[in-house]
Amino acid sequence: MTEGVAAARARWAVVAVFFFNGTLFSTFISRVPSLKLDHGLSDGRLGAILTLFGLAALVTMQFVGPLVARFGSARVIRPAVAASPFVLAGIGFAGDAVQLGAAVLLMGVVHGTLDVAMNAHAVLVEQVRKRSVMNGCHAAWSISAVAASLAGAGFTKAGSPVAEHYVWVGAVLVVAGLAATTGLLPASADRAGAAADGGRARVSRRTGWTRRVCVFGAMGFTAMILEAMVISWSGVFLHDSRGATLAAAALGFTAFSACQAAGRLVGDRLTERYGAPALFRIGGAVAASGLAIVVMVPSWVAGVAGFAILGLGGSVLLPLIFSAVGRAGEGADAATFLSRFTTFTYAGGLIGPALIGWFAEATTLGWTLAGLLPVLGAVVLNARVMAAPERKQEEPAAA
Repeated sequence: MTEGVAAARARWAVVAVFFFNGTLFSTFISRVPSLKLDHGLSDGRLGAILTLFGLAALVTMQFVGPLVARFGSARVIRPAVAASPFVLAGIGFAGDAVQLGAAVLLMGVVHGTLDVAMNAHAVLVEQVRKRSVMNGCHAAWSISAVAASLAGAGFTKAGSPVAEHYVWVGAVLVVAGLAATTGLLPASADRAGAAADGGRARVSRRTGWTRRVCVFGAMGFTAMILEAMVISWSGVFLHDSRGATLAAAALGFTAFSACQAAGRLVGDRLTERYGAPALFRIGGAVAASGLAIVVMVPSWVAGVAGFAILGLGGSVLLPLIFSAVGRAGEGADAATFLSRFTTFTYAGGLIGPALIGWFAEATTLGWTLAGLLPVLGAVVLNARVMAAPERKQEEPAAA
């Protein structure tokens, strides 16, 4: 098999891994209300159990970079894919809150491992093919998340127990996921990148915490807060502040998700045509205009349209940053840099809804969303960092 054919095959393989991960995660999330009822959990206990997932993922991510640098991203992806459906089934079969918490914690470990490793492999495929693939990968995640959520609604409506739902989905995923991983680039491709980068394989706790990665991290943190805002607060805003019915209020997130997936489907072609910095500026400007419509036009219909525009423009931001972080740490450092960056994005997703709630309590939800506009503007003004990759290792950022 020629290098070009192997790289093209790897492109679709890593897209499939992203689809696998999105399906797995959203299958779990879609039945959280059922898990709450089945185990008689209070809101506080459920929140504590779900927090275990995020914390486990965050901690695990700090160790995945060194593992990828040593063994190769494909060798980290395969066991994570193999373990994921069994951990999902474990959540379904949990007999009490303690067992549920333990299973959810394991899911966070596996998810955090797969999240970093698959993004590292996508960066590797981009380097080998010399073409952008990251937007397509994230589009696959978005599409799978919507599909899995709809499937979850179907299983719930049919009265299927959580364990049965998780076992059926897990059985399909473990077969399809492992089949997809056969097309990934071999571990030698990661090591070849490391050799080309001077063979840097020594990774310490401070490796990857460079000023450049921290700038990318702040940008990713902001992008994830925006996404978390739409997921958690768009319906509340449209209902409470714009007078939408409960059914209509749900359209904000639906429109955002659909346009986000559509934007990512064409994002790689746009990146190759216009370049990452230009596309980042355009995407950020479109996203800002969508958010401005949401905030300034007192109509729920305009609000839904604004969330759609926000999803379209914002769709390319996170994939472009992921690619830039990978280029900043070519070779052995790429996965470590990505693990550090993913810490920021996960933190944004975890604490974003709470931050918005706190600010909304102090002011109003409308003013809080308006306050995100200058923050998004600051991210767009940093688009220049998307340009040339780092050529040498930076000093760690000051503590």
